[in-house]
Amino acid sequence: MDKICPVRQTILFLTQLIGPKGLPDPKGRRICEQILVLAEEIAEGTAGEEHLGAIEALVNEFNDAGNPEQTRQAGMTIQGLLADHREVFINHIQTRNCPTHDCGKLAPSPCQMACPAGIDIPTYLALIAQGKDAEAIEVIRRDNPLPWVCGLICTRPCEMMCVRARIDKAISIKFLKAFAAERAMSQRAYTNPIPKPANGKKVCVVGAGPGGLSCAYYLALRGYGVRIIEALPVAGGMLMVGIPRYRLPGEVIDREVAMIEDLGVEIQYNTRFGKDVTKDELDREGFEAYCIAIGAHKAWTLSIEGEKDFPKVIEAVRFLRDVALGDHHCPGKNVVVVGGGNVAIDAARTSLRLGAERVTIAYRRTRDQMPADVEEVEQAEEEGIEFSFLTIPAAVKGEWHNIHTLSCIKAELKAKKASNRLAPVPIEGKEFEIRADVVISAIGQYVDNEGMEAFTGINWSRRGTIDVNHAGMETAQPGVFAAGDAVSGPATVIEAIGGGKRAADAIDRYLRGIPQPRAPRTPVRHKTEPVIEMTAHQKMTIKPPKMPTLNLYRRRTTFQQVELGYEEADVRQEAARCLRCDICRRCGKCVDICRDKMGINALKLGYLDFDESGPTDFRVTAESCITCGACAANCENDALKIDEKNGRRRLLLCGTILNSQTIQYCESCGAKLGSVEYTRFIAGKTRNITPATEKRLLCNNCLRRKAAVSNAANTGALPIP
Repeated sequence: MDKICPVRQTILFLTQLIGPKGLPDPKGRRICEQILVLAEEIAEGTAGEEHLGAIEALVNEFNDAGNPEQTRQAGMTIQGLLADHREVFINHIQTRNCPTHDCGKLAPSPCQMACPAGIDIPTYLALIAQGKDAEAIEVIRRDNPLPWVCGLICTRPCEMMCVRARIDKAISIKFLKAFAAERAMSQRAYTNPIPKPANGKKVCVVGAGPGGLSCAYYLALRGYGVRIIEALPVAGGMLMVGIPRYRLPGEVIDREVAMIEDLGVEIQYNTRFGKDVTKDELDREGFEAYCIAIGAHKAWTLSIEGEKDFPKVIEAVRFLRDVALGDHHCPGKNVVVVGGGNVAIDAARTSLRLGAERVTIAYRRTRDQMPADVEEVEQAEEEGIEFSFLTIPAAVKGEWHNIHTLSCIKAELKAKKASNRLAPVPIEGKEFEIRADVVISAIGQYVDNEGMEAFTGINWSRRGTIDVNHAGMETAQPGVFAAGDAVSGPATVIEAIGGGKRAADAIDRYLRGIPQPRAPRTPVRHKTEPVIEMTAHQKMTIKPPKMPTLNLYRRRTTFQQVELGYEEADVRQEAARCLRCDICRRCGKCVDICRDKMGINALKLGYLDFDESGPTDFRVTAESCITCGACAANCENDALKIDEKNGRRRLLLCGTILNSQTIQYCESCGAKLGSVEYTRFIAGKTRNITPATEKRLLCNNCLRRKAAVSNAANTGALPIP
């Protein structure tokens, strides 16, 4: 029972209490029935803030001394469920979501659950499909103030969980977001939401990376005065100095940062916390809370022979930062980058654009184990970058401070002791050298905590990150919160944004004296957009668009954006491929009803099975479906619907027309009947019980009337009019 959602658990308990073996006390049963109505509304997402108070008031009625012992015990059980899981009930009411998926109508879609910021993805995809780009960006910015940035460089955890991938290919959620953001801002169709009136309280954010910017944005909307302390001369953190311009143009960052500044957020550049400004000084200025959002700007060393002897052994993060800040000198003719992540790919492709003649990436594992995005690796190969896999660097060799080669050892993958994970192990006698005059290290980063000594109460982990309560991002020091890489270590932009949003909420609660949550809030479904109607053929045959790219020669020599974006028609069609998992929760009940109860088996929806996805073809339904409506009648979320349009009865799944059959009419009174297929099905089922005696198509009322007339004629009695 522990794994069941407490709201669902309460409903089950109340159902038992009013059942045949439940409470014998009429008053207790009445109270249970009233509470059950309120609890079901909470589970269905239709409850308001007053529901919980109303339930608690009803529970108090159980405690009357005149009630039977069994009734009072039931009240104590319900009271215990509310007390132990109050936050879960509040979470259901406020977010209209159930994290355990037990409350089916509230279950978030897999893509939304996978997003660290909890963006309502199905809603904004539906809006994009309708051409409502500005409204889509409004939905996104409720959870992510940097939609254009994320549309270009997000690592797309949402797409990894996209249910459409079980049929053909995941929706291009990331690129659709970028299109909508660019279109909405280009047309001046979207502006900042109006913040609440200033409340006179001030918050300091340390770091203007995605985590710090997000925290500042949501605090500013709540009426707080926010100042960001930033050591760099630009905002964006790793967005600006860690991601090359061919992936993320600086103008995109500037535009979205400017929107945050327009809310009144002050960014103090070229200011290192603890050196140029101290916490004591900020305290005296009236700052009441702090959010530490410093990035992972320090790099791990290779720890190999010769690394410290040559100035041309450089860190990828420093190399990329220098290039971003204006140093466009070629690092060398033969560049070797050590590492396999996106930072390694960025350093390699940047070196090529600065004029390097040969660039090699040395990675100690295999190609399929590279953590870098597949598209980034493929584009690097197209540009002529070479890869040396299963390669372990051993020494940097050269003379007079000039590098000649990187000495390496060939590796093989072997399982570690007490582990199934394969690890690279050097092969004796398989030494080789890669020609190089520059070696760039890209094997990982860690948090630069210089200047954080003023926060004496926070705890640092062995990984060099700040320990926080992840539900509220609060540290062990009152009034001090943290987000981004400072908490997670080197992570993704969207993770930092999600952490910044949670930190802003926690700071708001702290300054208003509201207790912090014990568990992270479930992603919020703001509303359910109408579905887009299309035929089963269209839904199955729409092809995902291919991303156009800058021509190869320009890519190798400039920092122009490589991915050029989709055409508008492709964007609208791609968004319409969405299966609307915010409506259909993929329980499979429709398939069971059609196959096992009706014996028809018209629904070929193999994608509903997460563990063992089978073939899916929406077009097959029309071959067997009789539009009886049994599947729709048993669909808890109204994902399947039966309707009538233009003289035809239709079965739709989240807007996809699975079947459409001509409606028949009674030849006597004109009443609507089932389709030809449905009529045949019923006739086949009742043939042995009621032999057909009438060739005309008549409704039940007309058949009864005709039978009555026939009986009267046979018996001589007058028929009932």
